[in-house]
Amino acid sequence: MSAAAGEGAIQVPVIAIDGPGGVGKGTLSRHLAGHLGFHLLDSGALYRLVALGAKEQSVALDDEQGLADLGRQLDVEFRLGADDEIARPVLRGRLVGEELRSERCGDDASRIAGYPRVREALLARQRAFRRPPGLVADGRDMGSVVFPDAALKIFLTASVEERAQRRYKQLIGKGIGVNLAPLLGEISARDKRDRERSVAPMKPASDAVVIDTTTLGIDGVFEQVMKIASERGISGP
Repeated sequence: MSAAAGEGAIQVPVIAIDGPGGVGKGTLSRHLAGHLGFHLLDSGALYRLVALGAKEQSVALDDEQGLADLGRQLDVEFRLGADDEIARPVLRGRLVGEELRSERCGDDASRIAGYPRVREALLARQRAFRRPPGLVADGRDMGSVVFPDAALKIFLTASVEERAQRRYKQLIGKGIGVNLAPLLGEISARDKRDRERSVAPMKPASDAVVIDTTTLGIDGVFEQVMKIASERGISGP
C-alpha cells in the first residue's frame, strides 16, 4: 500500500508545489519547509539523479528498464542549509554537487520522466518522504498524481520569457556563459515535452490554486501561500 493511500497518511499534511521550471518552485518550497519545519521533497532532483546515474553508469537514455532500476536504487534525502536557501541532495550519504543543475542534466531528466516504468519506480520513493510533521513537495505532478490528497496544492506559472531571463541571470551569476535565445528555446521545448507526455503530464490539479509569478517576487508568493495554508489550518509543529 502506498504512503499516500496508507492508513493515517492523510494526517500528515502535504503542500504540493507544481509548475514548470523557472517559476520559483524550489525557492518557495525551501522557504515553506524551513518556516514550517516540514520535510522537503525536490522531485525534479530525483529524475536528475537518475539521469546523472545513467551517465555515470553508462545506461542509455532510451533504456527504460535500466533507468527504472536506477530509480529503485536511489537512497537520497534533502537537507536545508542554515539559511534555508539551498536544498542539498544527499545521495547515499554524499552531498551531490552542481552537476545536477546543468541544463543538460535537466533536459535528460525531462526526457526520462516520460517513461512509465521510471515514474512507477520513483512513485513509492517520493511518497516515502511523507513523514510527520509534514512535507513540502516540489515538482510537476505532486498535486495531480503523487499526493492527490495533499492539504494544499499550488501551481505556479510565469511567462516563458521571464523564466528564461531568470535562468539566464542565474547562470551568468555563476560565471557560466550562455545565450538567451537558445535558452528560451530549450525551456519552451521542455515545457512542451512535460505537458504532452503520455503519463502524468504537467498540469494543475483540479483543486490547485494557480499563482502567476511573472511580476511577483518570492516574498509576495510566500505570503500568499502562507495565508492560504493558515486558512486551511496548516502550521508547523
